[in-house]
Amino acid sequence: MEGQSLGGATEARSGEAGNGSRPDDDRTTGSTIDARGLLTSLTGRSRNAGAEAFVVTPFQRLARTHSLSVAGDTLLAIALADSLFFDVDPNAARWRVGAYLLLTIAPFAFVAPFLGPWMDRIQGGRRFMIIGSAFVRALVMAALVFYVQDWPLFPLAFTMLVMGKTYAVAKSAVVPTTVASEEALVRSNSRLAVLSAVSGGLAGIPGVLLLRLGGASWVLGLGVLVFLAAAVVGFRIPSTRVANQAERAEEREELRSAKILVTSSAMGYLRGVSGFVTMLLAFALRGGIDPGPTAAGVELGHRVRESLGFERLDLTSGGAPPWHFGVALIGVGLGGFLGSGGVPRLRTRLREERILAYALIVLTGLSLLAAISTGLAGAFIMAFGIALAAQGAKQAFDAIVQRDAPKANLGRTFSRYESRFQLVWVMGALIPVVIPLPARAGYLMVAASAAFVAGTYWIGRTPNPAAIISEGLLDDGLDNLARRLPPPLRRRLENRTWSRSLRDRMSGNAGTESGG
Repeated sequence: MEGQSLGGATEARSGEAGNGSRPDDDRTTGSTIDARGLLTSLTGRSRNAGAEAFVVTPFQRLARTHSLSVAGDTLLAIALADSLFFDVDPNAARWRVGAYLLLTIAPFAFVAPFLGPWMDRIQGGRRFMIIGSAFVRALVMAALVFYVQDWPLFPLAFTMLVMGKTYAVAKSAVVPTTVASEEALVRSNSRLAVLSAVSGGLAGIPGVLLLRLGGASWVLGLGVLVFLAAAVVGFRIPSTRVANQAERAEEREELRSAKILVTSSAMGYLRGVSGFVTMLLAFALRGGIDPGPTAAGVELGHRVRESLGFERLDLTSGGAPPWHFGVALIGVGLGGFLGSGGVPRLRTRLREERILAYALIVLTGLSLLAAISTGLAGAFIMAFGIALAAQGAKQAFDAIVQRDAPKANLGRTFSRYESRFQLVWVMGALIPVVIPLPARAGYLMVAASAAFVAGTYWIGRTPNPAAIISEGLLDDGLDNLARRLPPPLRRRLENRTWSRSLRDRMSGNAGTESGG
């Protein structure tokens, strides 16, 4: 059951001292709570459904903390819709947003590589990060109550951004310690993603009501209580050690394989595009009057038009009402929900590499549709598309890492990748802040880049063409084809021997060459 950790799936493992892992295998570590064994010792029966229903598993404790954290983030987003950011001149806001985004890079580029491994080896280190990030966000949200309409909004809001991303990194390290098997890990990540969409939607209802009745300060006050509750509930997460020892040579070798490198690059692209779209829509959907670009080149263009006898162009535009921002948030929630719920079913039919490639292709198509639609419909489609692609690809990425790096410590590995992905998110977010872009131009940029990444990923996922045969990809494709054929042809294709003998021969040659 999911209450057990990967490092405590048997009685022998759950008997290990305190650290929740086997001394000779640092692949996964976690809680040593065996709920089924505990019930057996208390009741004398190995199956007691009534009592077992009251057992709260480590994953459920983490899920409660995660739900509260997502709800708090949703309340913050709603409060920002009635903040100074949506009232000031966007040209004045850009340099502040850009400056604080640059400061956001520092924790993930310089601090995380040194602090992360240290926290992994401390008993309960990552749990401390979860609790600490929730508590700090509660304090910062309390300060925002007084400064939501003043310039301190910007450093406080980006402190919330850093703490939110810190929580994401710590959570990715803790999840493997709360489940019993690798397959349960994929399911649990999917459930957390679905829970994010549901929690965000439920928190949005009181958040919007409070915004209409009392303003942003009331929403922020509720957010303070939610994050304090997240910190308190976080103490119930089992205190585990993510990694008992430093990264080993075989672990590094697996994580540097061609498949994992090209897959992590594709996943990193999707995270970068998520940051790009977030800031693109934030400026596109902000309220107030947008005076348009004011750079020297724009003024020169005005002068040239006037010298030729044409009227000066009016580049000002009315900003979108705050509820448009809410529509984009609904698109994000819906896309994340469908991506999280649909991929587990797709994995029974398709290989993970194909799912990730399809996610990039879907993003390409939806980005083009958003560019054609423009306006609020375009913003909704773009927000929906990036959330759908990113959530679906994330689950495929997790499964590929587990499959192709069997000796890797999953908690340490996923937290390390999450740190890199958060850094890429910030770098992607900087682009539309530094370079003012119309929304349609941004959508087209996403479509073009997603198409390019999809093509390069599809080619690069098997750098050696012979690997298509030696690694069984050809056989998998023929098996899938056989299922769609009439019975006589299906039996003939299923009983083939030539592809399997060719695969065995090429696998043997590859082994001989590597041995030589």
